[in-house]
Amino acid sequence: MKLTVDANSAVAKVAFSLSEIIPIYPITPSSPMAEYCSKNVSFGKTNIFGEKVTTVEMQSEAGAAGAMHGALIGGALATTFTSSQGLLLMLPNMYKMAGECLPAVMHVAARAVASHALSIFGDHSDVMTTRMTGFNMLCSASVQEAQDMAMIAHMCAHNAHLPVMHFFDGFRTSHEYQKIDALSENDIKALFPIKKRENSSPLSSASPLQFGTAQNPDVFFQNREAREVLYSRASKIFDRAFEDFYKQTGRKYKKFDYFGPKNAKNVIIMLGSGSETMLECLSQKTDCGLVRVRVYRPFDEEALRAALPKTCKKIIVLDRTRESGAREPLLLDVKSALAGSDIKIVGGVYGLGGKEFSPTEAMACLNNFDQMQDDFTVGINDDVRKKSLSLEKVNLNLKQKEIKIYGLGSDGSVSASKTITKILGEREDSFVQGYFEYDSKKAGSLTISHMRISSAPIHSTYLCHQPDEIGRASCRERV
Repeated sequence: MKLTVDANSAVAKVAFSLSEIIPIYPITPSSPMAEYCSKNVSFGKTNIFGEKVTTVEMQSEAGAAGAMHGALIGGALATTFTSSQGLLLMLPNMYKMAGECLPAVMHVAARAVASHALSIFGDHSDVMTTRMTGFNMLCSASVQEAQDMAMIAHMCAHNAHLPVMHFFDGFRTSHEYQKIDALSENDIKALFPIKKRENSSPLSSASPLQFGTAQNPDVFFQNREAREVLYSRASKIFDRAFEDFYKQTGRKYKKFDYFGPKNAKNVIIMLGSGSETMLECLSQKTDCGLVRVRVYRPFDEEALRAALPKTCKKIIVLDRTRESGAREPLLLDVKSALAGSDIKIVGGVYGLGGKEFSPTEAMACLNNFDQMQDDFTVGINDDVRKKSLSLEKVNLNLKQKEIKIYGLGSDGSVSASKTITKILGEREDSFVQGYFEYDSKKAGSLTISHMRISSAPIHSTYLCHQPDEIGRASCRERV
């Protein structure tokens, strides 16, 4: 079934279907996921097991994580949603959920963590702070992938009996409308058989379990290390989940997916929505390929090496976070995986705080294979460290129609634009995209609705720069 929907709604539908208890605390841009689940509860909807779902709004994100921790220990299927500082407040409980091998699932609309200033927009600085918690980390790059990876996250958490954090870019993916192949209830039931729930181990007097002990140096190290075998097993469980998902839906994913010519000498490696833009630009460079990272933890070094073409000589790793005083996390993981090879590897930073990553920025990265400048930034004019890549406007001449509608916050123009996007999506022969640009002042401030329609899948995860039609909220003409 085709459905025009944003990523938050697509993810929340899967999460609600596979949960019994959903503790929540709203934070932009993840709030619509919590709102979706609360609305379903108020309408009396049930999960795929035919049971009523409990949503409870706590007084902080730390409380939501603690409630989820307790629900999981009690044997319930539980999930939550968060972003940015909210995710950081969950860190102590995340360590505990991983240490106790609980099948938690968290869906994160990745957002910048406030540093010199607050930003409500997307980058990966929040999710990268969780790397040591023991949560498996799964990343999606589009609305379609957000739905599909949400399903795989729940499958893997349950089958591996380890927590999974599924993340996607805040606003750029979370609030973007696309026409997707929606998972049906039958698909979800087939991929998450109800009988498997019998494997859970709720606390009861009949089968007592012990949690939360204190351990001295004589045993702590050994018990900490004993869990590592579960992560080796989890890596294989992700492979099986991707395979099962392919058999059910026909959509094929891998932990590291390679796009481009088989004999490429130059390869870009990156996470998230920016990889969609990069994919769009590959046709401009015949000797370049792209590796999209989907499973970031556990980081399967062997799978990464297998994904690279044997002809690869140069790699550029793009991180959407800045690790001050050190190099960035994805770059370090790639360098570790390829240590001892003769491949030259450099890295750069892009898209912090929701900064635009358009074909102009993507092509600057591809052109950098000539110079292989390291520790660069792209998308800004760095007149301090002078390490930014030079930019030249790029026109890919894509066969898609672009529409822009200008409005003011709370004037209804965004809601109207969403409706237009859905109506356009009802045409069977078309693909649509809707993205809605706000600023942090919200009501009364400028809003711009960016819409695309095409006969081919749309990978343009950036603003419309050359619209075919322009409208404004007070305009009576039909767009």
